[in-house]
Amino acid sequence: MKYMPLILLGVLLNAGAQIALKAGMRRIGYFEFIWSNALQVSWQVATNYFVIFGLGLYFISVAIWLLVLSRVEVSYAYPMLSVGYIVNTLAAWALFDEKLSITRVCGVLVIIIGVFLVSRS
Repeated sequence: MKYMPLILLGVLLNAGAQIALKAGMRRIGYFEFIWSNALQVSWQVATNYFVIFGLGLYFISVAIWLLVLSRVEVSYAYPMLSVGYIVNTLAAWALFDEKLSITRVCGVLVIIIGVFLVSRS
């Protein structure tokens, strides 16, 4: 399909945004979601370069996704977002040392099969 590169660009930017947001929040660390620290945590989040970068990537990915939706059937395009699950699972494993259980790997394989089937339709 001629719009597949545009779809994949949007998906990859979205996946990159999630990874950048995770990197930013790892630097901030665990926090309690309570009123007494809301201003402090909000400032840490708002001034974190990874969070700012992630939000920028997310904004661009939404703009690209709007282009996609103006050109492609949503029933075709939307399942392609699942590619982001694959990218994020592998990136989290490689960058953040997150564990990949056999159940997660099997889940990713099922997603790959599903995306392949949808892309062939």
